Amino acid sequence: MSDGLNQVDPGEGAPVFERVVLIGLGLIGSSLARALRVHNIARRIVAVDTSLDVCQAVDRLHLADETQSDAALAVRGADLVVLCVPLGAYEAIAQQIGPHLAPGAIVSDVGSVKEVATNVLVQNLPAHVQVVPGHPIAGTEHSGPEAGFAKLFEGRWCILTPPDGTDEAAVERVAEMWRRCGSMIERMDAPHHDKVLAITSHLPHLIAYTIVGTAADLAEDAKAEVIKFSASGFRDFTRIAASDPTMWRDVFLNNREATLEMLQRFTEDLTALQKAIRRGDGETLHRMFTRTRGIRRSIIDARQA
Repeated sequence: MSDGLNQVDPGEGAPVFERVVLIGLGLIGSSLARALRVHNIARRIVAVDTSLDVCQAVDRLHLADETQSDAALAVRGADLVVLCVPLGAYEAIAQQIGPHLAPGAIVSDVGSVKEVATNVLVQNLPAHVQVVPGHPIAGTEHSGPEAGFAKLFEGRWCILTPPDGTDEAAVERVAEMWRRCGSMIERMDAPHHDKVLAITSHLPHLIAYTIVGTAADLAEDAKAEVIKFSASGFRDFTRIAASDPTMWRDVFLNNREATLEMLQRFTEDLTALQKAIRRGDGETLHRMFTRTRGIRRSIIDARQA
């Protein structure tokens, strides 16, 4: 295929897992399926999705060795299961697959809220299962199995947040999977992850949704001009605001405390800028813009632009 899906990198070693089950084949799930194949990470890939259209697309694109709509059936014999669905679906899926997971099986995920995800999985899965939550810091505004690509994770961070007592060998196997996908690995506790992501990801999405929503509420003639003359800043906001609405609804509902804390800080800073503009305080504006410009340079230097 044109994206090299069926070509295994000759530099890769033996598979890390025998049977990997991916539940949810949207952008992240389908990208992970491609990367698993390209880098010889899994001997067998099983795709699970409740959507018939998605399953048909997975088959058409040859993203998996097996496609299932029944998660309970699919996870039998799996040594790794990865949830690639909105957080609101975790509890039902965990309850569905729990009785069918083999002792020592690893359950991970790719969600951007880790404390609630960890608690839901630990509380609803049997004790003989190893829970190793993960969050690849990667994505686009597109969704669906056609939107995925194997290089999505290359040069990006993947944060792992295993709860206390997790088998270190299980954590290392998940870490090795993401390293093979091209990611850099960071490990932290779930509450800290959620606070960091509240400012680096969740708040920017909330602001983007708000700004684009404000534009949508303009009178029709003004709205047409906003679209026609969109500058790069507004275009970037619309790209972020085009992200999956179900996923982001669940993010804000399940990371509300950290998001509200960062939103309060942002509101205070915005009020200070508002006062500076009203008073004609150019010195304050210049000082703020100079400081924030340095943050952008740091992101570029870290190759995360």
